[in-house]
Amino acid sequence: MSQIIEVKVPDIGDFESVPVIELFVKVGDTIKVDDAIVTLESDKATMDVPSTVEGVVKEVLVSLGSKVGEGALLIKVETGGAAAAAAAPAAQAAAPAPAPTAAPVAAAPAAGGGVVEVKVPDIGDFAEVPVIELYVKVGDSIKVDDAIATLESDKATMDVPSTVAGTVKEVLVQIGSKVGEGTVLIKVESGSSAPAAAPQAAAPAPVAAAPAPVAAPVATAAAAPVALAPALAVGSKVHASPSVRAYARELGVDLNKVPATGPKNRIVKEDLTKYVKGVMSGAVAGPAAAAGGASLGGGLDLLPWPKVDFAKFGEIEVKPLSRIKKISGQNLSRNWVMIPAVTYHEDADITDIEAFRVLLNKENEKGGGAKLTMLAFLMKACVKGLQKFPEFNSSLDGDNLVLKKYFNIGFAADTPNGLVVPVVKNVDKKSVFELAQESGELAKQARDGKLKPADMSGACFTISSLGGIGGTYFAPIVNAPEVAILGVNKSAMKPVWDGKAFVPRLVLPLSLTADHRVIDGALATRFNVYIAQLLADFRRVAL
Repeated sequence: MSQIIEVKVPDIGDFESVPVIELFVKVGDTIKVDDAIVTLESDKATMDVPSTVEGVVKEVLVSLGSKVGEGALLIKVETGGAAAAAAAPAAQAAAPAPAPTAAPVAAAPAAGGGVVEVKVPDIGDFAEVPVIELYVKVGDSIKVDDAIATLESDKATMDVPSTVAGTVKEVLVQIGSKVGEGTVLIKVESGSSAPAAAPQAAAPAPVAAAPAPVAAPVATAAAAPVALAPALAVGSKVHASPSVRAYARELGVDLNKVPATGPKNRIVKEDLTKYVKGVMSGAVAGPAAAAGGASLGGGLDLLPWPKVDFAKFGEIEVKPLSRIKKISGQNLSRNWVMIPAVTYHEDADITDIEAFRVLLNKENEKGGGAKLTMLAFLMKACVKGLQKFPEFNSSLDGDNLVLKKYFNIGFAADTPNGLVVPVVKNVDKKSVFELAQESGELAKQARDGKLKPADMSGACFTISSLGGIGGTYFAPIVNAPEVAILGVNKSAMKPVWDGKAFVPRLVLPLSLTADHRVIDGALATRFNVYIAQLLADFRRVAL
């Protein structure tokens, strides 16, 4: 027996008249639970409204431009047989009143269990960190320290573990939701009744929670930078949300060329990311190649990435990249392509400062003080360089140059999972002993995987030191939005002419990579020479 179910706009906050900017269904379409019906856009956010039932669309009661609010009727869906029984509680969950969801949760403690909220712990000074991966769903059994979700800021990624064991009763976030410290992620029923109670909440809980968080992640993206490609009109043949369109304009991507994998042939952000990666790797033809024009690589019209069956040549082992390497790879690829960087080399005579460092460390062995490192001296020298040449302590923001009045230095730290960049704050206000101790503690936390996002944000300038490994010179990649990075290799004794004879001096190779849009060759060379002078005679730092 069939049944007609009305699908309405769920709770969308304090918005009463929100326009429909995209419509994904028509009469006769077959839809499933969570298929997008419409996209709504207020002046501050955009959200998709998913279907709460499965069946055939019998009537569409809105159109592009219609203004709706909570409880407004969107479509009528005909369900049949077993689907009708499942549709009723789901439809009720979309209505403004939350009573159907609350009943199973309230009944759980009486059976011997208890519902516990699992919240986001302290993640530093981040109020809106997006959820990029979600590992649980309603009905799952989890243990203490099982990962619930992965959060990603612009500098770091972290897993949020469960603090309780039991059965997931409700999931209050989804991929794309933006969260901060104290945000409730899931509700877990602990105790003997947990396994039996799980099925009762499985149907309504995720449906009721789904629409609300969708608005959050898109709000920021909607205010994207100035368009690099022509804007696409609402309701055009390309199906993509405003946030995806804004992201495409920022990257200069024609959405007509992006294959869609979302519901109703809709382009989602993952499609756009995959397309850009394909163009950069050569697997997808870039704009110039697609047009048939000749190019020297400016349009990224590269040959496809070679496909090789490595196993036919011998034994192989396949290992997935760590999450840090995946994120770093994406950031570094962007920086390498987008920043016109040039590397400048200089040698610094550190004979005297190294002797001074060794002497101080010997004196501190008795008192148990912090062990001085060359990195601490480099940080102090770099701060003096940033103060003397303020362009190095800046970032590009469109056509503006943001000059910073604070001095935070990041340093590359080698960990078992890849490189991370902890940041030492207010370097100008700390002694070399304090810098040595703080950088040592941050490096240990990095190796142990205990760095917080706040520990890796706010850098003005980065030092990448390979001195403990070796090498002579290298060309580090600028860590956007910074405009320069200093690479340091292993010092070596070399014969240096002093005007009368060759004398042995300890020489430290410096490799400065700078964004040529902000820093030209003359300025970069002056900075490099100045850093070398400070390291050769550290008394200059006090001037």
